[in-house]
Amino acid sequence: MTPNIRIALFSAAFVLLSSVQYACAADTLKLMVKGITVPVEVAADNASREKGLMFRKHLPENSGMLFVMDRSDAVCMWMKNTLIPLSVAFIDKDGFIINIEEMKPLTLDIHCSKAKAFYALEMNESWFEKNHVKPGDKISRLPQLRQTN
Repeated sequence: MTPNIRIALFSAAFVLLSSVQYACAADTLKLMVKGITVPVEVAADNASREKGLMFRKHLPENSGMLFVMDRSDAVCMWMKNTLIPLSVAFIDKDGFIINIEEMKPLTLDIHCSKAKAFYALEMNESWFEKNHVKPGDKISRLPQLRQTN
């Protein structure tokens, strides 16, 4: 194989891997929420969405987990095996918060979006309230993924 072909193959592989950067749970990005930079882990596949923040004992202040759905739909969350008290904001495909729910650790209570959501952002308990974030506020820098609705 010539060096030019090797370089072309390597470049193609790099582009392919780069294009699926949000497919893994280990990915992170920085959202903007009312002027606050919020580092989040991204859960964009079934396995990472199912695990979420389960079994963790700590979530750094002003950090969270962003759940990215396959399509806009009713979204529900629960706290099975989740040790940290959390708040969740359900977010529509355009980045606007639909509703915010408080979630108690280690419960099976279901918390759902009040309209079709494409994202859910979990933060430490009362984070949204403490930072004056409410339904109707817009979240910036959300990943634009395989949206079908």
